[in-house]
Amino acid sequence: MTDTTAAPPATSEDGAPGETGIRIIAQFVRDFSFESPHAPDSLRAGGAPPAIDMGVEMNARGRPDGLFEVDLKLSARATRDEQPVFHVEVMYGGLFHISGVPEDQLEPVLLIECPRFLFPYARRLISDVTTEGGFPPFLIDPIDFAGVYAARKAQAEGVVVGNA
Repeated sequence: MTDTTAAPPATSEDGAPGETGIRIIAQFVRDFSFESPHAPDSLRAGGAPPAIDMGVEMNARGRPDGLFEVDLKLSARATRDEQPVFHVEVMYGGLFHISGVPEDQLEPVLLIECPRFLFPYARRLISDVTTEGGFPPFLIDPIDFAGVYAARKAQAEGVVVGNA
């Protein structure tokens, strides 16, 4: 378990310090899949490097006990000459206690900050399984969760977002 402060301590109306923070209660693998349908032929060196298609999804939901479940889903599909090389998918979850965050800022905390805590662990799982599958470790570049959140929010609102 890790206690992490999301922001400096807030103060209440009377000036007394309040507590703002994110506490990770638990982390877990909810779902995990690795496929290499053309192994061992796909493991041979040479040929064009595979094309990689990445997917990132974040979901959060409140629980009756006041905690929040956050899921980070990462998927990577590698193809070479339109043939699948491998497909890996992990849904990595976390149980979080959030305190001192205003209601209007809760969604960004759940869909930006919480996935930032989960990402290194999900990334490591993907790296490990591709290595165990006979491939070089597949290391996902860091993800701009704020950018993903903003793009999805704009898409939901029907706003076109330019490339940044």
